[in-house]
Amino acid sequence: MADVPKLAALAVVVRGNELLLVRRRNEPDAGLWGLPGGHVDWGESIGVAACRELFEETTVKATPGRSLIGLDTIISDEAGNTQFHYYMVAVECIYMTGEPTARDDVFDANWISHDDIRGQQLPLSEDVDTVLNLALQVRR
Repeated sequence: MADVPKLAALAVVVRGNELLLVRRRNEPDAGLWGLPGGHVDWGESIGVAACRELFEETTVKATPGRSLIGLDTIISDEAGNTQFHYYMVAVECIYMTGEPTARDDVFDANWISHDDIRGQQLPLSEDVDTVLNLALQVRR
């Protein structure tokens, strides 16, 4: 079978002036703060996948809203060989209940202030601030 990009869903959960982020345990982006998320199962909608991954990684429950943006992430090694290729769809997830507890493939999960994200106060995965700004525009 040919190599193909992997489809992933990202959960975008805004609560007040905070965004729920997780710190990744594995590559790509090990050690960086990013949106909870992961692979989409066969026959699963992108919104359901985002909420499932959110719960698996943080124990937070949410309901799916609308898709915000698709992000193409291609990571190559020093020789230029593609190591990872993901097409990630950021999905607005409406917070229901729960406080973040790191599980699965993350080692930290927390509500992070919008100001800390915009000010790059943490080591962030690419495009977290872009996705936050889109989520806030949708909420208006």
